Amino acid sequence: MNPLEMVVAIVAIVGIVQVVKAKMGVVRRDRGEDFVHRGPDPEAERLRAELKALKDRVAVLERLATDGNSALEREFEKLRTRD
Repeated sequence: MNPLEMVVAIVAIVGIVQVVKAKMGVVRRDRGEDFVHRGPDPEAERLRAELKALKDRVAVLERLATDGNSALEREFEKLRTRD
C-alpha cells in the first residue's frame, strides 16, 4: 500500500467514526471527554419556556412605551381583566 492510499484510508476511517458518533448522539465536551446525549434536558426546556415568557413581556412593554396613551389604557384594561 503506497503512502497516499494509507492517508486516504485513515481519513475515511476517521470520517466514518465521526458520522457513527454523530448518529449515536455522542458529544465532545471542553476537556475532551465524550458522553452520549440522551435527550432534551428538562432544565434547559424550563429555561427556554421562561425566556419565551420574558421575551413576550418585554414585547408588551416595548409596545406600551412606543404607543400613544389610548393604547396604554387599553393594555392596562386587558391586564386588569386578565388577573
